[in-house]
Amino acid sequence: MGRVTERRKVLRIRDGAVSSRPDTLVAEEPLEIRLDGRPLAITMRTPGDDFALAAGFLVSEGVLGAASDLVNIVYCAGATGGGASLPEGSRELGAGSNTYNVVDVRTAPDVVLPDITLERNVYTTSSCGLCGKASLDAVRTTARWPIADEPPVRVTPGLLTGLPDRLRAAQRVFDRTGGLHAAALFTDDGELLDIREDVGRHNAVDKLVGRALQNDALPLSRTILLVSGRASFELAQKAVMAGIPMLAAVSAPSSLAVDLAKETGLTLVGFLRGASMNVYAGEERIALRAPAGQG
Repeated sequence: MGRVTERRKVLRIRDGAVSSRPDTLVAEEPLEIRLDGRPLAITMRTPGDDFALAAGFLVSEGVLGAASDLVNIVYCAGATGGGASLPEGSRELGAGSNTYNVVDVRTAPDVVLPDITLERNVYTTSSCGLCGKASLDAVRTTARWPIADEPPVRVTPGLLTGLPDRLRAAQRVFDRTGGLHAAALFTDDGELLDIREDVGRHNAVDKLVGRALQNDALPLSRTILLVSGRASFELAQKAVMAGIPMLAAVSAPSSLAVDLAKETGLTLVGFLRGASMNVYAGEERIALRAPAGQG
């Protein structure tokens, strides 16, 4: 199976001194996700937690919503390796023995499967969504757990500003490579529930959500999702589809992420750095002190 990190020779230049040494890099490999034997999507990811990644991806696509929806997930064999046979005409990644780069998600009989067409396959692979109103409508109509209907979650700015340092302290592989994104799930009182790292932000979130699905813990209705980079539409979508009421990012959100947050009731926080932050939507969940002179 692919490793999380790999070693590569690098030429180092420091203050005019030149040396050669091995460097530790984050591994990046393709993962093909099949749904009941049919190819659905390909993503570039850091190997590890592949089953959780696939499950989380299918939560964000509206296919899975509970552990009972999932029968099992298996690795598919390579071109000539042993193990499960590949569906006729399917794409094979790698040759020889099992490459552990293809997973097949088997669903329960009552799960409604999406229409797997070329157009849909391109959409899920592109990691950008169908930009504009179609994306907003799709999430609103397929979300299983309306965030606005959940019991109110209120957190203080002080609690939020302490989370990035805790996420950074828990990033084990980042310390060795400097090349990974992270996503962490906290309770509304600041307890760290889980953290995942990956070369892709969306993959890290899928791994979190997938593990929650496997533990039958969806919806994640009283949690905060913190991501180490920017907040794209796709990450906001994944939060909404998992029932997460608050998404915070250390960098900027996109305009479509803000539109989705306002549309669905998601609290969206960006530029969470030091003692500062910007709240772009759902400010009612931020417990601010009353201005001086007010009760």
